[in-house]
Amino acid sequence: MSERFHPETLNIHQYASLQPGPKLLVLGAVHGNETCGTQAIQRLQRELEQGELIIEQGSLTLVPVVNPMAYRLQRREGDRNLNRSMGITSEPKDYEDQIANVLCPLLQTQDALLDLHSFHTPGEPFALIGPANNQGDLQPFDKALEEGAMALNLGVNRFVEGWLETYAKGVAARQARGIPADIDYGVGTTETMRRYGKIAVTLECGQHEEATAPEVAYQAIRRTLSHLGLVTANFPEPNSEAEIIRLYDVVDRLHANDTLARDWQSFEKITKGEVLAQREDGTALVADRDGWIVFPNPDAEVNQEWYYLADASERLLR
Repeated sequence: MSERFHPETLNIHQYASLQPGPKLLVLGAVHGNETCGTQAIQRLQRELEQGELIIEQGSLTLVPVVNPMAYRLQRREGDRNLNRSMGITSEPKDYEDQIANVLCPLLQTQDALLDLHSFHTPGEPFALIGPANNQGDLQPFDKALEEGAMALNLGVNRFVEGWLETYAKGVAARQARGIPADIDYGVGTTETMRRYGKIAVTLECGQHEEATAPEVAYQAIRRTLSHLGLVTANFPEPNSEAEIIRLYDVVDRLHANDTLARDWQSFEKITKGEVLAQREDGTALVADRDGWIVFPNPDAEVNQEWYYLADASERLLR
């Protein structure tokens, strides 16, 4: 299948059964250099158009490239990170604002979202999930078990929670240093979907260039279609040995000469007291507990996220 992605249009494909059922939305290339989801979606489109796969109830909506400008430029973003500060605005200030004005109304019409991504350092695939059920001010939610069941059926064994709470902690620290920061800048596709009262999972399918990442993405779509009942198919039961990790802190880079202690990989295990990084003035940053270092970025901009810290979660997804 050949498809062009022009920066002035958003290609949206919908396959609706004549029978009622759940509405699933699958996104690819929210970040333009993360193309495994695009490849998986296009593979699925071929099967749908050739009649090899039939949507038996509900509807499936596919957006193979959510950010056409970034996709054409083969980089993460056009003007800014689309997966931050997502919302409808009457006066769009950049390209990603224009995309959000089309994407957010689409999110509102759906029941579930699967957002397909990849990452820049080697590592195994994992899923980012939302909070447990709560009535708090930050991200109230009442569908944690439905979302957890969907996540468990994706075919991966590692699940990460605590994104927005930890991001809010980082925002508070930046504000305390006099740096303008907004909690809504941590809000992307899945957080927006949950604000609309729906369920959503981000699947990080592997390293950007990893040959297996498109297959991970494809199998996840097929598994989700089966799990939600849009198609009839049998997949193995979810692994009962799921690893659930909780983000609990974020460390910002404060100076251009701040350096990581070594070339960390995301989800590399760390031990209490281990040196993780060093500030420009020589201060060593050490792990406060056993756990993992997550999303380390040696090229982080000053006053932006440098790395996250995580520990084991006691949360149950079923």
